[in-house]
Amino acid sequence: MRTEDLIDRLALDPPPRFGFGTAFMTATLLGILVAGGVFLAVIGIRPDIGRAAESARFLFKFVATVPLALGALGVALRLSRPGMAAGGWRLVLGAVPVLLAAAVALELYQVPANLWQSRLVGANAGFCLILIPLMAIGPLALLIAVMRRGAPERPALAGGFAGLAAGGIAATFYAMHCPDDSPLFVAAWYSAAILLMGVAGCLAGRRFLRW
Repeated sequence: MRTEDLIDRLALDPPPRFGFGTAFMTATLLGILVAGGVFLAVIGIRPDIGRAAESARFLFKFVATVPLALGALGVALRLSRPGMAAGGWRLVLGAVPVLLAAAVALELYQVPANLWQSRLVGANAGFCLILIPLMAIGPLALLIAVMRRGAPERPALAGGFAGLAAGGIAATFYAMHCPDDSPLFVAAWYSAAILLMGVAGCLAGRRFLRW
């Protein structure tokens, strides 16, 4: 077949009904709904949410988890398309560890040293490591599924950021339940659970996003 004939034949193919960006956004919204459904079914909102919302420590958890989820989603979307770098989303992601470090330093300054360990360990470390990945499984599966429509040049890396995004979404929901509001706890256990999903995303990307 001549090149001109191939081009003409490809031009006759109907365009996709939805663009990749629209499909990615749809998968993201569905992932949020799935994570929220698991959250409400399994644990639910903490009973003192009104009083907790008056605490800077409680609100800070969302200052960490929401930018992480948004930044990782932005990077995953860009890496799903060949020839695209992470762009400005790297700055959003880079701000998260800086904010965590600043909050931890402030916590260590304000809290007596004999309370550091109790603030770090908290009362729900084990639940944190279980429930965040549990709520993140659905969003990660949906993101990996839609990213198969793209063409990531680095499948493991793209999948890893999808895992971080799913972990960030799940951690945002979990923060509404978790009574451990110390930045020490968030930096240690939320981060561990989210990084676990990042590793899971890398493995899923290597397996399902290769082309």
